[in-house]
Amino acid sequence: MIQAQTLQFLSALKENNNKPWFDTNRKTYETAKKNFAEVVQELIKGIGRFDRGIEEAQLEVKNCTFRINRDVRFSKNKDPYKTNFGASFSKGGKKAHSAGYYLHIDPTQCFLAGGIWMPEPDDLKKIRIEIDYNFDEIRTILNAESFKKHFPNGLDREAATVRPPKGYDDANPAIELIKLKSFTTSSLINTNEILKPNFTEIVLEGFKAMQPYIAFLNRAIEG
Repeated sequence: MIQAQTLQFLSALKENNNKPWFDTNRKTYETAKKNFAEVVQELIKGIGRFDRGIEEAQLEVKNCTFRINRDVRFSKNKDPYKTNFGASFSKGGKKAHSAGYYLHIDPTQCFLAGGIWMPEPDDLKKIRIEIDYNFDEIRTILNAESFKKHFPNGLDREAATVRPPKGYDDANPAIELIKLKSFTTSSLINTNEILKPNFTEIVLEGFKAMQPYIAFLNRAIEG
């Protein structure tokens, strides 16, 4: 479970996002980081029980978690640290170009997410072809009771073309999915649930509902 002290550290970091404060509170950070790593380790094991790709990848915590230091070189925001903990679970690790699962822990907004964000052009083309050829399958996946329960808003549509991509037209029954340039879904987690002893089970239930969608995307990319 996530400890209350972990959220307290992240809240304090929001108010004191500077290196002197961070250095003074480094031991508190290390404790929070260890707590999050323990949760991530449990999630790796849990996802492996229903996703063979994750099981076979034999992921370690370091393959999934992100550094707390921000890359400020090309950002107007010069705060040196992220104020959340995040972990990405895909069979190639966090840097892989494959679909996977994501957990975001933040004192004010925690969420589950998954899919593949802004795939490379070749992968985008493959995903669109897979959707076009297997529209009934992807529609069944997205309309499954478990998926809709955990991700009632369906796929995120912040990135989509206004017009049909080249080679497709508006008459295609799958056109609204084919227009997407990013294939992700997400769901907020109530902050109270984060501190529950069964928090990892709550997360795994959501990830399990997402697994058929993840498998569909990875099949497209690897096909």
